[in-house]
Amino acid sequence: MDSVTNNKINIISQNKTWLFVPATRIDRVAKAFASGVDAVIVDLEDAVASEDKADARKALQQYHDSADYQPIWLRINKAGSDAFIKDIALCHQMPNLSGVLLAKTEQAEDINNVHQLTNLPVIALIESAMGLYQIDSMAKAVGLAAFSYGFLDLCNDLQVQVGTPAADIIANQIRYQLILTSKVHQLSPPIDTIYPDFNNEVGLNDRVQLWSQMGMSGMLCIHPKQVAVVQQALQPTDETLLFAQRVVEEYERSGQAVFKIDGEMVDAPVIERSRQLLVK
Repeated sequence: MDSVTNNKINIISQNKTWLFVPATRIDRVAKAFASGVDAVIVDLEDAVASEDKADARKALQQYHDSADYQPIWLRINKAGSDAFIKDIALCHQMPNLSGVLLAKTEQAEDINNVHQLTNLPVIALIESAMGLYQIDSMAKAVGLAAFSYGFLDLCNDLQVQVGTPAADIIANQIRYQLILTSKVHQLSPPIDTIYPDFNNEVGLNDRVQLWSQMGMSGMLCIHPKQVAVVQQALQPTDETLLFAQRVVEEYERSGQAVFKIDGEMVDAPVIERSRQLLVK
């Protein structure tokens, strides 16, 4: 893989917030960036009706060629579809794209092809049972930077009832599979799926705590107001930072590999985590 693509892959894990903008509403891209989001995804797939895709591509091209352009990610249609071929052609005309999200990814060959055709890093969206089943082989694809997933699509395919305790179990199993596979194959940690109720800040905060504690790298957002909520939820508390500081100071003072602070055992993993918190 080329060095430019490798650099872009490394940047992915630093992006905590990813905000979708429909390709039919290019006027919202500036507002999306103004939200403070780390990455903007312009959506050419589900957010755009078939009859509107041609006009959406033209608008995207015009935006890319304008003085207002800021590097975006592009969600393209499923490999093998008529829309996919046209989306790839558009990518050739937009050399300053940050990368692509491939909708409904199900096989490594599709990721390889997208990367070869565009020379861009690919985020594979897992949205079907077959895609989930194939993640280990897809993780070896050239150009793959990270996985994400579409939970509602997966629920429909798996016949899981959304909004139930059973759905929560399935969601966490999906997260675990993606986290483990990504780690083994040295990919960026996976990006969590959308939280559909953009008016529920408490629920969104709880979701962020969940995926961040599991080791995922970021989250897909569907509304600018979600960006600040996610960013705030990711900030360590003052209490956490103070404990981390005490851990590091005691380790540097004593040189001991194992010690106690306030009755809590501290060893190498706790010391390393404390260092990570203090350098963020």
